[in-house]
Amino acid sequence: MNEFSLNDLDAKLLELARAVQDTGYTFTTPTPATHARVNARASSAWAQDLAGVFGWSRPFREGLLPPGILALMREAGVLVSGDGGLRSTIRLSSLDGLLFVHSAYPTTAADSVFFGPDTYRFARAILAQLEQGGPVRRAVDIGCGAGPGAILVARTRPDAEVLAVDINASALRMTRVNAVLAGAQAAAVNSNLLSDVAGSFDLIVANPPYLIDPGARAYRHGGGPLGAGLSLAILNTALERLSPGGTLLLYTGAAIVNGTDPFKMAALAQIGGSGASWTYEELDPDVFGEELDGGAYAAADRIAAVVLTIKKWE
Repeated sequence: MNEFSLNDLDAKLLELARAVQDTGYTFTTPTPATHARVNARASSAWAQDLAGVFGWSRPFREGLLPPGILALMREAGVLVSGDGGLRSTIRLSSLDGLLFVHSAYPTTAADSVFFGPDTYRFARAILAQLEQGGPVRRAVDIGCGAGPGAILVARTRPDAEVLAVDINASALRMTRVNAVLAGAQAAAVNSNLLSDVAGSFDLIVANPPYLIDPGARAYRHGGGPLGAGLSLAILNTALERLSPGGTLLLYTGAAIVNGTDPFKMAALAQIGGSGASWTYEELDPDVFGEELDGGAYAAADRIAAVVLTIKKWE
């Protein structure tokens, strides 16, 4: 991915991200629940700095930002009016020394591109996997979102061919911009799982949506039993498309019901006699606790963040 592969609008978005990055800006994106609580404070009603605009997604008044940054926001099409002031339609979040463009809070649109604590845990799991060594000639990030998985793989294994696939055009746009911003060679491709890309892969990484979302928003809705549908579909695809000796790293969520993990049981049944070894780890025992108030998770004990790693036998 290079700057010449970007259209004019995306090139302006890249220019904006670089201009903000050059100020020394950093921002760690919290959960939506924490974001809502912090923004509900009276002192947080209006943005007072770049973090308020591009991190906390607060309205801001004309004159707050340097004229050059405000002009780039207009040219990139990410500036809107609202609440008596102006707003950014994108956020900029820090990860591993890099900056990533993604959707502004709240992520209510069907094509929103999510970034948050799951992203940070996913990134740590990928980097830990890559530290184990082993050749990676070809890799893919399924459901790439803003592209952090593919970009981290590409930066750590610069000689590998790295694909970032998604069905969300907004996600692919942001991945293209983020890859150039990070100096990473990762190709953004529109594909439903791996249906539109050919060949096998030495490494497949994925951080799919894993909740039941009443609005079926693409970045959030996992479908299937307790949100596990997409995760199980990715596992099935990986078992078919991994090269001998290849690895799948699947970061997802698992609803625990009466002390049991239905996702783990379903995943191990799929792995079965497929010729693969596996490990399974809870990275966080309790995420998205607000989902337990009713609906699909009324009988669940908790939702855990988990990593399933499988290695196809050579």
